[in-house]
Amino acid sequence: MPILLAAAPAERPAILAIFAATYIGLAMGHVPGLKLNRAGIALLGAIAMMIFGGISTADAVASINWPTICLLFGFFVISAQLRLSGFYDRVAGSISARLGHPARFLLVLMTVTAGLSAVLNHDIVCYVFTPVVGAALLHRQINPVPFLIALAIASNLGAAATLIGNGQNMMIGEVAHLTFGRYLLWSAVPVLAAMAAGYGIIWFLSARNLQCPAELAGVGGEGPPGPSAAATPFNRPHTLKGLIILVVVIALFFSPVPKEVVALAAAAIHLASPKFRSEDLLGLVEWPILILFMGLFVVAGAFQSTGCGTQAVEWLAHSGFNLQAPQNLVLATAALSNLINNSAAVMLLLKVVPPSTAVTGYVLALANSFGGSLIIIGSVSNIIVVQQARDMGINISFRDFARLGIPVTLAALAGLLVWVKLAGTG
Repeated sequence: MPILLAAAPAERPAILAIFAATYIGLAMGHVPGLKLNRAGIALLGAIAMMIFGGISTADAVASINWPTICLLFGFFVISAQLRLSGFYDRVAGSISARLGHPARFLLVLMTVTAGLSAVLNHDIVCYVFTPVVGAALLHRQINPVPFLIALAIASNLGAAATLIGNGQNMMIGEVAHLTFGRYLLWSAVPVLAAMAAGYGIIWFLSARNLQCPAELAGVGGEGPPGPSAAATPFNRPHTLKGLIILVVVIALFFSPVPKEVVALAAAAIHLASPKFRSEDLLGLVEWPILILFMGLFVVAGAFQSTGCGTQAVEWLAHSGFNLQAPQNLVLATAALSNLINNSAAVMLLLKVVPPSTAVTGYVLALANSFGGSLIIIGSVSNIIVVQQARDMGINISFRDFARLGIPVTLAALAGLLVWVKLAGTG
């Protein structure tokens, strides 16, 4: 990751004030009296650093890790093509048709969600799956709350499996120079263990609470619902095209070709489409996430130039809390991800605790993804599921989510620490 020159002493107070204001805003998720979201807060923080913090335009541009941004953009386009092809809706509908046995349905739902989240945009998986799965459960008069929470949790756990599962993993992979194959092999055991624990915990805590709540009873008739009017029509040829290109992209990730170049080439093929208009594909790109990342690169880079992050890490180490130790890094990552947003947490930790070994990068990526299942605000995927469910009249409370998310997260993080111990830290 590019490192800015040391900030001048006169500029440090302004940089620290802007950094603190930006991260407080990210923790709150909004600014009172304004309509800003987290992407807007990060962007304003970056602009403030350039105006008041003495960060030049060249320094701001140089502080952004462009391979990460390009990789993210490429996968957003890949995911958009599959969404417009009706792939996500077809998969969601196929899962929802298997409601005869709730335990088996939960297993299929979590497995498919995790698998897709490992190689595609897990936010989109949750966005498309939630209304389809929720409607099917309501029609069968089954309580949708535990299953929808399981959907969000599985998307977080599955995203941890690869370096392309979410934006944070992409960033960690680029900054720490992690290889796709080695990360996949290292992460497989803790992810599978977390998925097994997650399934067992969710089913154990929910099996006696499957009856549809009174306020939702009678919403639908017996049997699964018909195709949703809002569902994207399934286009087999373009779905096959999208899946073939995705397989080729992942295969090339095992080669020396830069990942961002591979992803951009795939995006270019999809943009040159005879079927889908460029504005439709680009309209599904998560531009706020790209802006959030670029803004945070500038804000975190400016903070790093003050040297305060290094001093804080050294002070913690002298106090007996060494952030390079896996158990401490796991705790710090999971806690910060739920306090200030997972993207902001990873950005900050990468600046103040540069990965000294590959395993440090692995732990950071897995702890960030696992920690996202703790509470509703731990991950964007959680928020998407809760909001989509609310639009259907399904209320998932903070307590409902925490009741399942906390034990699953603790089990997943414990399994990660055990795996670090068994696999070694070299």
